[in-house]
Amino acid sequence: MASKATKAGHKRGPVRAVVFDLFDTLVDLYSEKLPRIEYHGYLIPASARALHATLPHRSGIDFDTFASALAEVDREFHSSHYGEGLELPSEVRFAGLCGRLAVSDPQLPGIMAQVHMGLLREQVAMPLHHLGLLCSLAERVRLGLCSNFSHSVTAYTILEDYGLHGHLDAIVISEEVGIRKPRVEIFESVLDKLAIGAGDILHVGDSLTADVAGAAALGISSVWITRRVKDPEKALAEYDGPAPNFQIEDLAELEGILDVTGVGI
Repeated sequence: MASKATKAGHKRGPVRAVVFDLFDTLVDLYSEKLPRIEYHGYLIPASARALHATLPHRSGIDFDTFASALAEVDREFHSSHYGEGLELPSEVRFAGLCGRLAVSDPQLPGIMAQVHMGLLREQVAMPLHHLGLLCSLAERVRLGLCSNFSHSVTAYTILEDYGLHGHLDAIVISEEVGIRKPRVEIFESVLDKLAIGAGDILHVGDSLTADVAGAAALGISSVWITRRVKDPEKALAEYDGPAPNFQIEDLAELEGILDVTGVGI
């Protein structure tokens, strides 16, 4: 499928940098493949059992108590953090859980985060042509990353796993700045690192709300990638924010977009 401009009459100067989202953009996160277990008639991530297993045996906390506390903590943090566009670091989440369970081991939140992120990393893969594509793009423009993620160490590890880190001139992970897309502050952070203005950048991501609307709020042109979007037409019809400037199915289509927009130093 050829890349499709979705905002008629859009004119900008030559592109000087392309900034990517991480998951389901540069790499794919197959969260739907995470093992599931049955719990009270529902299927929940098997990671809940793995996290429960990290508790000291002497705590005497059964799985029902653990799962209930985790759900309560997540509901509270969703309101206090995600509802305000703030990132919730994984270790803060699990520290809240340990506090709710009255478990006072200061090492346990970090252990839980490692277990959780280890299971998540097992579900990450990268399309084979992405590394070569980044090498090619890096010869034309500067490259950056702007990603919502609660554990920056894991994000950097994934970038290293797939050989991507060395091709990125600027990396901003929401855990490091405390702000999540679509808030403009996280986009401002990557602009500052690149020392490039908003009008000279393309932001590429799979989320209409986080990536497209977030970029548009700062005057950044957006490229909506639909490779992992189940029903792009339905998603676009249900979305009431600013339209993406371009829509693509494959990152390789970025080469053609740059041919149209032109590139600058």
